[in-house]
Amino acid sequence: MKKHIPNTITCCNLISGCIATYFAFMGDFHLALLFIVVGAVFDFFDGMVARLLHVSSPIGKELDSLADDITFGFAPSAIIFSYLCTFHIHAPFVPFLAFVMAAFSALRLAKFNLDERQALGFIGLPTPANALFWGSLIVGLDQYEVEFEGLEWVILIGTFISCYLLIAEIPMFALKFKHWGWKDNEIKYVFLLTCIPLLLFLGIIGFAAIIAWYVILSVVTMKK
Repeated sequence: MKKHIPNTITCCNLISGCIATYFAFMGDFHLALLFIVVGAVFDFFDGMVARLLHVSSPIGKELDSLADDITFGFAPSAIIFSYLCTFHIHAPFVPFLAFVMAAFSALRLAKFNLDERQALGFIGLPTPANALFWGSLIVGLDQYEVEFEGLEWVILIGTFISCYLLIAEIPMFALKFKHWGWKDNEIKYVFLLTCIPLLLFLGIIGFAAIIAWYVILSVVTMKK
């Protein structure tokens, strides 16, 4: 019976992604982001539970990637799509370009499953971080009614930059601690400490700023 527990948690992640996608298409970006976060919580615990119960399996690994692409690939793409649909864009196909990110998320997840270099860090932007960036950014832009000429094209260009970062050969640190001392953990502590003022001053958009800062810090400090 216990061997089914991790896969059940993974399915809860997938269902959360489906619900997030529904709210994204309905234009309720707050609830879409909420269910992406709920999915991330399930994603965190499924692997932990599998290790604790010693029931890791190949099918669980494949199911996890499928769930992650729904929650952290398709759902944020749907958020961007719905947001772009609010603009008066003369070319009606343009919002559909948002779904390119779902494809690149799937590619990133497939690469992660085969890449043995990513045990202690990441190569490329993790899909949950990318989903949190776009979810919080769109929620913030919508909440504060941010508007300026060409915003839709900035969003679209940003989407393609995200696609590149997902599969780029850029080492990025993971928040995994072998010990709690300062030595060898300097980057992680600096990152965590700087997250606090970003959230305090920027509110919901602060999460997007944190992900951008994570990418910048990784590029500057994790050079090969």
